[in-house]
Amino acid sequence: MVRTREDRWLFQIGSHRKFFAIMDESGEKGDSYNSKRVCTRHFTFSDTRTHDTLSVCIPEVLDPQYGMYVWPCAAVLAQYIWYSQHKIPNLTILELGAGTALPGIIAAKFGALVTLSDSENLPYCLQNCHASCKANNLTNVNVLGVTWGSFTPNLINLNPQDVILASDCFYDPKDFDDVIAAIAYLISKNPKAECWCTYQVRSSDWSIEHLLHKWDLDFTSVPLSEFDADSSCIADSNLPGNHTIQMFIIKQKTN
Repeated sequence: MVRTREDRWLFQIGSHRKFFAIMDESGEKGDSYNSKRVCTRHFTFSDTRTHDTLSVCIPEVLDPQYGMYVWPCAAVLAQYIWYSQHKIPNLTILELGAGTALPGIIAAKFGALVTLSDSENLPYCLQNCHASCKANNLTNVNVLGVTWGSFTPNLINLNPQDVILASDCFYDPKDFDDVIAAIAYLISKNPKAECWCTYQVRSSDWSIEHLLHKWDLDFTSVPLSEFDADSSCIADSNLPGNHTIQMFIIKQKTN
């Protein structure tokens, strides 16, 4: 059964972001991605030791579909990629549930061969992935419809990946098994692959450990303090990393 992220949540977006309405090709406001109210959020990652910086801009859309704006987990995962930049060049990387695609965009900036994916049933999210690539002058990033729990040709025909990125994909418990099934399938194609995952704890009753065991996967926690993500303002974005966000690396279980 194909499951999509149907639960929706609309928040109040801060005044520090500038919105503009994009017209469709006819010049009219319509019910399409190009007619939605869009803003651009800027992220600047910096290294206090080397004074290196990287700036990216991510389009966000005022829409109840919650894959259309950047969540704190995405900023935390992007920060981890920034700190791991020496590992990134030439890796094949797939971002699951990419939405605005901040982590995948950062990986592409460091020379990874990136594919951004979101549900085939969420075309606006896929269009937003394209918009993020365009906003950051990335022409060699693939965008692909991959629906959790559905083994379609798009998923089956993917080349083996070195890293799978999953930012806040564990949002709704009904999707947890589907997300991990997709991760397990991708890792089975390359047993050395890793899934870099960030997860916001929303209930003490929710857990994925039993599902990881079911799919013969294991995980290692990565403290946010190890990559300066325990900050109230990651990459000058006003998005915090805090005790409710966890970072972990999922791998194939070894005997």
